[in-house]
Amino acid sequence: MFGYVVGLPAFLLYFGIGLVMLVAFATIYAYATPHKELELIKQGNSAAVVAYLGAIFGFSIPLASAAANSIAVVDFIVWTIVGGVVQTIAFFLASNTMDNLSKKITDGNMTAGLWAGGIALAIGLLNAACMTY
Repeated sequence: MFGYVVGLPAFLLYFGIGLVMLVAFATIYAYATPHKELELIKQGNSAAVVAYLGAIFGFSIPLASAAANSIAVVDFIVWTIVGGVVQTIAFFLASNTMDNLSKKITDGNMTAGLWAGGIALAIGLLNAACMTY
């Protein structure tokens, strides 16, 4: 009977590390961007929600890829950090393709939020695909 849960310790380890990395990324990303995502979200700013969730989803995709393809916990952690750095850079790339992106998100411009979130998802998919062996 216990043979069915032989992988449970590894699952719990990877899942726990994944959750910690997800929270760490969300926190660092919120401080790295010029606008205040969490404050804007509390105020009901839909553009900020879309942009922030796009970044979180864009990070979660390579996070999942790293968990699935890593050969050890250290490997998982390293590739997760790489994914977070790449995802943070993605926001600044998006900022260079739309003038005043952060201000537009702050002002509730949904086009800006969708642009930032969409770029984050696209970069996340590419990032995850490049992490496979």
